[in-house]
Amino acid sequence: MASKPGILTDWPWKSLGSFKVHYYYLICHTLIALQSCLLFNVYFIFVLLLYFTFILHSIYTLIIKDGKERDPVYVLFFPFLLWRTLHNQIWISLARYRTAKGNNRIVDKSIEFEQVDRESNWDDQILLNGILFYVVYMIVPGAAHMPLWRTDGVLLTILLHMGPVEFLYYWLHRALHHHYLYSRYHSHHHSSIVTEPITSVIHPFAEHLAYFLLFSIPLLAGILMGKSSIAAIFGYISYIDFMNNMGHCNFELIPKMLFSIFPPLKYLMYTPSYHSLHHTQFRTNYSLFMPIYDCIYGTMDKSSDALYEKSLIRPEELPHVVHLTHLVTPLSIYHLRLGFASLASKPYTSKWYVWAVWPVTCCSTILTWTYGRTFILRGINLTKSISKRGILFTLCSFSILLLQYLLTLRNESIDSLIEEAILNADERGIKVLSLGLLNQHSQRTTQVLVRGNLTKVAYFIASALCQMGSQVATSRKDEYEQLNTKLKNVECESKLLLSKSCTEKIWVVGDGLTKEEQMKASKGTLFIPFSQFPPKRLRKDCLYHTTPAMMSPKSFQNIDSCENWLPRRAMSASRVAGVIHALEGWNVHECGNTMFNVEKIWEASLHHGFRPLTIPT
Repeated sequence: MASKPGILTDWPWKSLGSFKVHYYYLICHTLIALQSCLLFNVYFIFVLLLYFTFILHSIYTLIIKDGKERDPVYVLFFPFLLWRTLHNQIWISLARYRTAKGNNRIVDKSIEFEQVDRESNWDDQILLNGILFYVVYMIVPGAAHMPLWRTDGVLLTILLHMGPVEFLYYWLHRALHHHYLYSRYHSHHHSSIVTEPITSVIHPFAEHLAYFLLFSIPLLAGILMGKSSIAAIFGYISYIDFMNNMGHCNFELIPKMLFSIFPPLKYLMYTPSYHSLHHTQFRTNYSLFMPIYDCIYGTMDKSSDALYEKSLIRPEELPHVVHLTHLVTPLSIYHLRLGFASLASKPYTSKWYVWAVWPVTCCSTILTWTYGRTFILRGINLTKSISKRGILFTLCSFSILLLQYLLTLRNESIDSLIEEAILNADERGIKVLSLGLLNQHSQRTTQVLVRGNLTKVAYFIASALCQMGSQVATSRKDEYEQLNTKLKNVECESKLLLSKSCTEKIWVVGDGLTKEEQMKASKGTLFIPFSQFPPKRLRKDCLYHTTPAMMSPKSFQNIDSCENWLPRRAMSASRVAGVIHALEGWNVHECGNTMFNVEKIWEASLHHGFRPLTIPT
């Protein structure tokens, strides 16, 4: 939000939040959506009805009318809006992947939850443009029945952009940096020092109206002169989207060879590093896409060339610690930081409207099944460290789902991926490698828990509780015998009990907990999971804690997505373990059956600012 919001700062449908995007997935269920949105906002009802009317009418003309009366421009409007959404999302995912790797990154500062929330309405401009496209089509003569291509119309669009559009934008942009307009409008855009592709369209409503009028100059001129074409209109808008996304992607991708072959290109096309200086220096590099106007009016930043060359040769950063995680459910692929940023910034829940894209989900499941591999999700700077910049913590992901862990026929391939990642980490000199819970014991595909399938962590939990004087009970005889055998050298057999009444008030549970066992628990029982997945909350008279996790220190930077079901800035215990190992300089990997001193690790985690996540859910 601007520091002093002016007139028309907010979008008309702001109160709806993310509900506005449902039309992408539910356009075929508009009547149902209309009934639910009547309680929200009259503006959205108008938008939905307008889209619904235009889309139905365009389909009607395509099916009913003959060839001469059919208008491809009218039919292609809505598919083009979907293409713009996909185009933007591709840039978002690509930029987040590249900036996580670190090579060619321009600005080192972090992105936090506040920026993700501020930029979650990036689709507003697509909604607005769609409405205005349909309105212009209806009222402007010559907007219908345009040819696919006209060379003179394309050239006219290019010339009008290079002249009036770039020139007028330059001076509009400089005016927006005047303290009066800046505080009321443009400061909202500049709240993002570290830009992402979609930062380019994060402006107040009034600014978007001004930009639409500006960019419509070439389009309206071509239409009114009878020289426009489908290629000119859709191509010009796609060009604006491409250049906007590229200029804000925060990694340099324009090869130096282009400027060597054609030196004047330096003044006709900006680079990501060129525009990033505008977000860090504020009073330089005002141009839209063509730096020539900065050159003419003396506002080109003197460090533009140096930053460009420095960003081009910047190598990939080597992290001190790598955490190998994995996908949870097929729908969780949309929760990845590389996917939908606004979904990833909130604790994971299965959104009902995401089920509408199940065909895409099924395809992604098949691909991960066949071509599972590791890829980098993000890097976190840990400022409380042995170096000035902090230890870089990289989160890698196996593109593997829970179902694949549970199938024994997939154990060998999963083990191979884990082994390959470990060997690669050793070869690159990475000091610490920690594993997601399912990766810790892949051959048996089990979870960490006390009641259920027993792994090294389960035995250690039981041992620690016994040594602290607590009694550890289990309701199954086979588990009791396994614990008793495993812990006989710890001298805590007397603390192990075989319980049949299930009256204990604190249950340490995991995925092995059945519905029948939950129903046997007494009223007020606290279920504490020691697994990757929280138990299903079947009892309203009991308490359910989150999965094992800690709140990360406020000094940690670049945390802008949630881990599974955990709240913001919470880290699972397995990730915290890897971070602590790196901060303390324990150059060991989390492999094999070795278990470290729990008191030593606990004290170290508190020393570095981690705090227990104690609020039940």
